[in-house]
Amino acid sequence: MSRDLGIPMFLGTHKEQGLAQKSDTKLRIFSGTANLALAQEIACCLGLELGKINIKRFADGEVYVQLQESVRGCDVFLVQPTCPPVNENLCELLIMIDACRRASARTITAVIPYFGYARADRKTQGRESIAAKLTANLITKAGADRVLACDLHSGQSMGYFDIFVDHVYGEVMNLIGDVKGKVAVMVDDMIDTAGTITSAAALLQEEGARAVYACCTHAVFSLELIKVE
Repeated sequence: MSRDLGIPMFLGTHKEQGLAQKSDTKLRIFSGTANLALAQEIACCLGLELGKINIKRFADGEVYVQLQESVRGCDVFLVQPTCPPVNENLCELLIMIDACRRASARTITAVIPYFGYARADRKTQGRESIAAKLTANLITKAGADRVLACDLHSGQSMGYFDIFVDHVYGEVMNLIGDVKGKVAVMVDDMIDTAGTITSAAALLQEEGARAVYACCTHAVFSLELIKVE
């Protein structure tokens, strides 16, 4: 399933009911360490406070998660994009899910705006793994009931999950025509090494575009390969 709404329907329903006090609802929102600011904005939009959670890392890098309030019988939303460092954030998400499942949460929704390994969605050569499917299996086996993702690299990634997936995305309007003397805006789901986007920008400039802007949902910028000013 996919929706292009600012707030998914199952979140909007709670908001419409005016659930402003945590004690009045069975909805809980917890944030991992990947994007606390986003989780705070979501909670604020719904008139809720973020749930109390203790996340720390031991000296050897292992992740420790403890929920510091009851989630028994609650609908829990875990906000944790698996952005770089992908492996650390993914492992943290899995342990958060496990903690909620063991604490008897009624449902667990993994809110993953950036879904790491999404590009590894098929084999391009022999003897390769399909890491997107493996990641989906890990999230499912950890105990998630639902996943909410934003602008997945390819729609087929939704089919890798054996649980419900809500795919939130922005709709793009494509205009085909002469760009000479005009401002060109390119929209993509992700910019990593920027090879594709810079090649497209060069082509638009060759065609006479007055200015070229690139917009993306996920600004990965791996290994500082791109200079951001």
